Amino acid sequence: MEIKTHLLQSRSIGSQRHLVSYHFGSTKTGPKTYIQASLHADEIPGMLVAHHLRAQLETLENSGKIRGEIILVPVANPIGLDQSLQGEPFGRFDLASGINFNRGYRNLVPALKTILPDLLGTEPLININIIRQQARSLLDQWDPVTETESLRKILQTMAFDADIVLDLHCDNQAVMHLYTGTPLVDEVTPLARYLGAEAMLLATESGDDPFDETCGRLWWELSDHFAPQFPIPLACVPVTVELRGETDVAHELAEQDADALIAYLAYKGHVDIAVSNLPKAFFEPTPLEAVLPIAAPHAGMLVFSKRPGDVVTEGDSIGELIDPLTGKTTQLIAKISGKIFARTAYRYVQRGMAIAKIAGKVPFRTGKLLSM
Repeated sequence: MEIKTHLLQSRSIGSQRHLVSYHFGSTKTGPKTYIQASLHADEIPGMLVAHHLRAQLETLENSGKIRGEIILVPVANPIGLDQSLQGEPFGRFDLASGINFNRGYRNLVPALKTILPDLLGTEPLININIIRQQARSLLDQWDPVTETESLRKILQTMAFDADIVLDLHCDNQAVMHLYTGTPLVDEVTPLARYLGAEAMLLATESGDDPFDETCGRLWWELSDHFAPQFPIPLACVPVTVELRGETDVAHELAEQDADALIAYLAYKGHVDIAVSNLPKAFFEPTPLEAVLPIAAPHAGMLVFSKRPGDVVTEGDSIGELIDPLTGKTTQLIAKISGKIFARTAYRYVQRGMAIAKIAGKVPFRTGKLLSM
């Protein structure tokens, strides 16, 4: 194992943060896997999974069982980890800019469309190498202005040429669920089954350039753009793994999830161990455009009658909102049929706050599809 320290651009005189990555296996031959945890710094389940993964990866490396390279970043956001407001952790948004730490990564596709026509040929594997070389050159030219930009550059540079990218997150209160690119459903379904996911949400462009999508769109957009003249495989499988809810921090769960991730890497041939049988699927892949975010119609006390994982039919109530002064009670009605996969942990909410998400089957949304 090699430990690397990456210095972030200093925000102010006399202060500098750094990012640590753990590198297993060899960069000389074989596939590349990139795994990071807690890009939203106060989402801790991924850190604990990374803790258990590191021990497993060390054992696999010592036994010569890793094919290629596996990079593990247990704490992907030292900036957010240092942020708090009046004693409360605040790791989702950059206090300096207000921007979500999982937005604003470099979309390299427009520049690559201009650069590549004179470089690509008819051999798919050669085209992959050419694209990765040119993408690295573009990332090398990125001159970050802020500390957070420098963090984005470091993370994207480590991940952009990986065959598998796993970004470990969690929601407020949720069941295990995944986000990935629509063209990758078959590639990601085994991961979802190993993890016991209850929802898998698909999109080709969800808006604002989140980390995983930036790694993947490179391939499906270039493939569409240059087909059929230049064959370009989908050379990266990026997935955002939502490890249930914020308080689901337990060794039993983390060990289970780490085992599932290793099982998937074995399935994909990235580690040389026996491939486990695929568990039963508890989900049906659904488009992100079919997800219904439910917002509070007014302020009040939130009393849920449905839990994450429950299946609802259009017209069902998932709970009620009670004004503690007037007694006004509003039923929160599901406007679509589907599965509740996440809900807020707050029990007093203000008007307009997102309180739950239902994964439906029929697309009805456009534009920016992710929450803030």
